[in-house]
Amino acid sequence: MTHSSILSVKNLTKTFKSGDHSLTVLNNVSFNIEKGLTCAIVGPSGSGKTTLLGLCAGLDKPTSGSVTLNGQEISSYSESQLSKIRNEQIGFVFQSFQLIPTLTALENVMVPIELRGVPYYEVESRALNLLASVGLAERTHHYPNQLSGGEQQRVGLARAFIHKPAVLFADEPTGNLDGETGSQIEQLLYELNRDQGTTLIIVTHDRDLAAKCDRVIELKNGHIISDEMFANRQPNKTTAEVLS
Repeated sequence: MTHSSILSVKNLTKTFKSGDHSLTVLNNVSFNIEKGLTCAIVGPSGSGKTTLLGLCAGLDKPTSGSVTLNGQEISSYSESQLSKIRNEQIGFVFQSFQLIPTLTALENVMVPIELRGVPYYEVESRALNLLASVGLAERTHHYPNQLSGGEQQRVGLARAFIHKPAVLFADEPTGNLDGETGSQIEQLLYELNRDQGTTLIIVTHDRDLAAKCDRVIELKNGHIISDEMFANRQPNKTTAEVLS
């Protein structure tokens, strides 16, 4: 792992066993991702991309190989150690939003850091600012079932960035949204990412979304079949432009 890499994957293999049968979903995958980069992981269903994201985020452990996140080799960590890493250094955006139905938008955003001992007013202030930045200043006390799909995903974005993660993993972040709403969420995701200097790693089937990233890694049958870096990207719109 170089001094500028925030994620290093080395010889990563994941095999699932069922009785006498085994299925290798990832086979000897290696790559480094530099700090601050936006990277898309693409590939057909069954290519191993969601499994790869889970391993990189410490949600699962590899059969062999290693994952080093922000200087820490996490693939050998205990579940309590992984929970701490996820809480302090990793943000998540899910296709299905994963909001807690009994909590308001504001309370959902506050969840990742309210148990850290940070004064309540600081957590609340940060959450309110993030909700305002994604256009939900007037929806802070609404519950998920009172919000549209796009609004729920905006809450999900605010929640993902509340603790200023080193790395944010997004799993099909626009998969449950219509085209126009999905485009707005994409722009907000990139804008928040740029504002906070977070490394963004997206798993997606959406080639248009992937094409906006600095780098695209393509998987097929558990192998990397292409790895492209792109230069001279056009700047994404500002948050104000997205919401206008």
